Amino acid sequence: MDQYVSLAKNTIETYIKTGKAISPPDNLPKEMLANRAGVFVSIHKRDGSLRGCIGTFMPTKENLAQEIIANALASATQDPRFSPITSAEVSSLVYSVDVLSKPSLATRKELNPKKYGLIVSTNDGRRGLLLPDILGVETVEEQIEICRHKAGISPKEKTKFEVFTVERHG
Repeated sequence: MDQYVSLAKNTIETYIKTGKAISPPDNLPKEMLANRAGVFVSIHKRDGSLRGCIGTFMPTKENLAQEIIANALASATQDPRFSPITSAEVSSLVYSVDVLSKPSLATRKELNPKKYGLIVSTNDGRRGLLLPDILGVETVEEQIEICRHKAGISPKEKTKFEVFTVERHG
């Protein structure tokens, strides 16, 4: 199993069993301890349905390992769309970890929901994000609408677009 995914899985399983967060293990690849980036941890049921997804679009922790641990815990216990994960569910879950590139400004013409994640934001700080290549999101318009909806931005409000790529693990 990929070490990024293994860290997320171990974090969640340990927390569900003990109620305690783990520290980054000593045997992690150097880049997980040396690099910083935004990270999303997604949890799915075996049938593919979403069970939790939380992340950061910019780094908030000292390194990737700590970012994965924090976002794995949040995804499992704090996603407002779902109740916290229970011990009965743990064996039937599938995890993925997306490491985000730094966002860059983009025009509508440059958007591509299969290639780029999207951040739609307003001058007052509201912002909605959608990862790239999400099942069921085929068009730029769908991607923009989902981001607007997440942030509570009406279609008539002025927005800016930022795009990013992901390194997907899982």
